[in-house]
Amino acid sequence: MGKNKLKKFEDMDSYPHVFQFPFSKIQEQGFHLKNHWHTNFFQNNHPIVLELGCGKGEYTVELAKLFPEKNFIGIDIKGARMWTGAKASLEQKMNNVAFIRTNIELITHFFGTNEVSEIWITFPDPQMKKASKRLTSTRFMALYNEILQPNGLIHLKTDSPFLYTYTQLMIEKNALDIHFQTDDLYHSNWVNEILSIQTFYEKQWIERGLSIKYIQFKINKNTPLLEPEEEIEHDSYRSFNRSKRSMQSTN
Repeated sequence: MGKNKLKKFEDMDSYPHVFQFPFSKIQEQGFHLKNHWHTNFFQNNHPIVLELGCGKGEYTVELAKLFPEKNFIGIDIKGARMWTGAKASLEQKMNNVAFIRTNIELITHFFGTNEVSEIWITFPDPQMKKASKRLTSTRFMALYNEILQPNGLIHLKTDSPFLYTYTQLMIEKNALDIHFQTDDLYHSNWVNEILSIQTFYEKQWIERGLSIKYIQFKINKNTPLLEPEEEIEHDSYRSFNRSKRSMQSTN
């Protein structure tokens, strides 16, 4: 690991709003803020909003600026990227922002039942070869179901036609409630201040001429979900800093 990354990890260890817990510690001791984010950290009853796969934390920080009446938590395993948003929010003395460095598969170890009001999924790897790794798969929906409040919203922004189509099919298969969807956000009539926040990766997609896709939907609490069975055409391009996307069929 490079010295720069190590320095960023050391920096974040001193940040009061950043939590870096090895899974072994979570297994042994649990996470002290689970079910207690409102009382023991934010010290308010404002809604909690998560950004999953937050990268540099642009959405986490910018949403927190727009909505001081809400609390925002960015989650990612890539700590060196997260440092950017964590440092910015610390320097700006933002009291409605936190970050967790962990795998998203472990999300239920950090949040209790009905503790979260909204989830943003911003430009995740589409994981075309394995459905269970997709952040909008039924496997992850079951995890979100555990922590989301009834009528809690899920937002997906993506450049990937594959992931957008997959998510649409998953929603249709399970008759979930869609609030809005578009396969070309910046040429739709629904671009607003929230959706116009652009992440580091999003700006790269736009520069490459790729359209941005967006879906806002709800999941049904405590209802088992079914995976879509349709074959989906794979993305034809290589994504920055992700594994190669091919046109081959999923195994």
